[in-house]
Parts: sequence; C-alpha cells; structure tokens
Amino acid sequence: MPESLAGAIVFSVTPTIVVGLIFWFIVRALLRSDRTERAVYAKVEAEERAKAEADERDESRRAADRSAV
Repeated sequence: MPESLAGAIVFSVTPTIVVGLIFWFIVRALLRSDRTERAVYAKVEAEERAKAEADERDESRRAADRSAV
C-alpha cells in the first residue's frame, strides 16, 4: 500500500479507470460490429431484391411471349 496521499489516490483510482476503459472498448467494438453487420445485410438484401426483380421480369416476358404466340 502506498504511504503518501498522492500514491493512495492513484492506487485507488487506477482500477476504476482500467475497468472503465475495458468497458468502453467492449461497447465500442459491439457498436462497430453491429454497424458493419447492418451495412453488409443491407447490401446482400439489395442484391437479392435485384435478383428477384430480374427473375420476375424474365417470367413476365416469358408469359407475354407465350400469350402472343
């Protein structure tokens, strides 16, 4: 245990600061990963929607060609 007042203050505040920093890094990592995951999900969903719309257009063209014959 530290003998001086300054040493006691540092000794008592350091664990709180360290735990706070660890908590901050964890929360920051969670928020960043969530943001990244949402961006990737939106990109994949947009690609799937475009694919579905293209398939739907192809189906309607085939149906129109069949009815025209």
